[in-house]
Amino acid sequence: MGGDSRGSGPVALSVRREEREVPAPYGDGVLLTFAMTSGYDAVPDGERERLLRYLEAVVAARPAPVHTAVAFNAVYFGYDLGSDGYGGSPLSLDDFPVITFGESAPALPVGAMVCVATGSDPLYAEIVYKEGAHPEVGALGDVPPWVSGAPAGAEGPGRPGSDPAPLRRELLVPDPHAFGPALSLSPAQLHRLRTRRRWINGDGHVVVDVCYPSREAARRDDLTAYADHLLTTARAQLLSPYVPVSLAELVGSTNDDDLRAGLLGILDTVRGVLNSSDTLRTWGHYAITRASLADCWRDTGPLGGDDFRSLAAAVEHAATPTKRRYGLTAPVTVYTAVGPRLRGFPRAAELLKGVGYAAAVCQANVTLADVVQRNSDQGLFENGARVSLDDAFEGGGVWRSHHPGDAEPPGDPLGPAGCGWMSTTTVPPVPEPEPEAEVEPVDLPLADDATLGPSELLSSDGNDILWRLPLRLAHLIDSRLPLHPQAVRELRDAHDRPPTVRLELDHPGGTLEATAAVQDVTAELGDEEGWLTGIVWPGDLFPGLMLELSLPRGGAVIRMTTTRLDEHIQVGDRVVGHSFDPCVLTREDVPGSGRHGDSAVGLSPRELVMRTVRRCGLLTLDGHALLDRSGLPYAAYERIPARAQTVALESAVSELLAERLLEPALGSRDVWGQPHFPARDGESAIPLIGYRPARRRVIRPWGGTESGGEGWHAIQFVPGHLRRLLPGCSPSEAQRAAFREYCRRLGKADGWELPEGYTFVTAHTRGH
Repeated sequence: MGGDSRGSGPVALSVRREEREVPAPYGDGVLLTFAMTSGYDAVPDGERERLLRYLEAVVAARPAPVHTAVAFNAVYFGYDLGSDGYGGSPLSLDDFPVITFGESAPALPVGAMVCVATGSDPLYAEIVYKEGAHPEVGALGDVPPWVSGAPAGAEGPGRPGSDPAPLRRELLVPDPHAFGPALSLSPAQLHRLRTRRRWINGDGHVVVDVCYPSREAARRDDLTAYADHLLTTARAQLLSPYVPVSLAELVGSTNDDDLRAGLLGILDTVRGVLNSSDTLRTWGHYAITRASLADCWRDTGPLGGDDFRSLAAAVEHAATPTKRRYGLTAPVTVYTAVGPRLRGFPRAAELLKGVGYAAAVCQANVTLADVVQRNSDQGLFENGARVSLDDAFEGGGVWRSHHPGDAEPPGDPLGPAGCGWMSTTTVPPVPEPEPEAEVEPVDLPLADDATLGPSELLSSDGNDILWRLPLRLAHLIDSRLPLHPQAVRELRDAHDRPPTVRLELDHPGGTLEATAAVQDVTAELGDEEGWLTGIVWPGDLFPGLMLELSLPRGGAVIRMTTTRLDEHIQVGDRVVGHSFDPCVLTREDVPGSGRHGDSAVGLSPRELVMRTVRRCGLLTLDGHALLDRSGLPYAAYERIPARAQTVALESAVSELLAERLLEPALGSRDVWGQPHFPARDGESAIPLIGYRPARRRVIRPWGGTESGGEGWHAIQFVPGHLRRLLPGCSPSEAQRAAFREYCRRLGKADGWELPEGYTFVTAHTRGH
């Protein structure tokens, strides 16, 4: 489960939304659009609203919390809000992976559609929830410290295990009714399977030993893991021409990189839409309705408001120490897993069967989060205990209670910290700084001008001096630009005193204010060095942008131009449409930098990690930066950081690696301690973390790339898609032929006929 909670309270009721018709995936209009492949921020409000109305209806209709991956399934594979679920969509059941209770299985993320092996009829289901099922978690939720936050394959306190393909026991909650009555087992059949406990356990869940292909794969976040599953195990299902709108059609390609980028963009859109809803609450990637949460709190029966208040009180007071003589107390730390703890409530067993378990765990975590946010100061309660989420996955979520809480530095109490595992790992002792001397990130120096982004003379003839150089962060901050030595000599020889130079700037495709297009600047000239000072830089110029400058012989006018790229690319958080120096962009366009200053103070751990890797890593010619992972904390703080700061950085690194914003690499270190990449023979291997700078940006066929721009409203390109027909209707021969051609574009060489009850709408534009 995730470690965040939206909203101000568990019983908050939303304002009733105006009743409108809920769209459907196979309905008259498409729910997934080209804009959604670029992520939530790129989607126009109208398209967001249409998708939101459908997803809110899905969350309200399904009995389990709806994970982002499950919400994607609903809109992509066509979940019917009536009783049919996915049963009315032409999915191929033969494509589903088979899992067997109690055995080893490949990693299956939430959202995977599976076939559970039974002794008779197959059980088709959608995995709607999963959690760690570590055997050492007690029946009442008591957790050994080393289990909380432990990596997959960990063998004990301080023993992470050496198997490169680690095993982890997981509990999967399948929804056996997701495919409608026609493909669901009867209540009697499900009861028989639960009683025998050979294919599912007594609660209707599947417990398997999951074998991950690598330790990196085990650390991936839910959405990256699900994207990997769809692009590999479920690829045939993903690229089926029978889905409402094909991903390949949306991205205009069947290339893996394009499919992955588009898929992650749609998943980001779905998550953003769920988080934006006024009628939903989210816990991590799981969404529930506020109405169901309010009903739960009002319920006085088992797993109702009384039980959840009791759970919150138990976690709050779990670490209350036993007083010793003379008033002395001993520090106490207790770890409590939510899932097993819920099973200890009277008469709760029946409510925790099937998908009811997922609902109860999600409601319990939201309740605990609300209590922590409302009744504590960043997790520190009046009784002196500090309560925080320590592990978001194991046992339905492990909460840490520690006393005295004021002895620990404050932090985000809902961010999984893994303190249990960190406290038991065998690492060299790290001296803690004095509490009153909080370590601040240092401002790392920029690369030396002599080695990064030098000025390059392009030509020098009888008419002009032409040179180019990348714009530097210092140039933006100081409102100046260095002159090439040839230009310095020309200006000095042609003028008796330092001239006022007219600077004319041409920035095609960019924003250029009148005050910046033509301006008078001062030329400060030395023997070989010179500067243009007092420059008013346009607002959309950035460090690394390549500038070409020309100075006519004997003149005092310098023309400066930028070069527009054929297509936009994404570099970090920036979309770049002009020629740039990748090394300067990597080094200087980092979190905390800007034309008004350059500081690491106040950055989040994620931002600090990205800043440090880009500033301190070994640079390649194309702008990649590689940093020795073990040296990250010292590079970030330039001294031994506090343990909590080290933990926060490591957690951020894991997130960035899982999201592929950073990449793992292997280098080596020589006898003098110098790291190298690639690894050299005879040197000790070391893990590196790498920053990959640029990736291709998806360009929408109707033009505009900015949300809210005029291009969004002027014309919209609608992809080819399936639409369900009314009873008694049939598609025309032209539509059948169009569907066969559509299948050819998707690379499907068989199964070219439209499924019964559907027609095909060809790609078209709408609007003016």
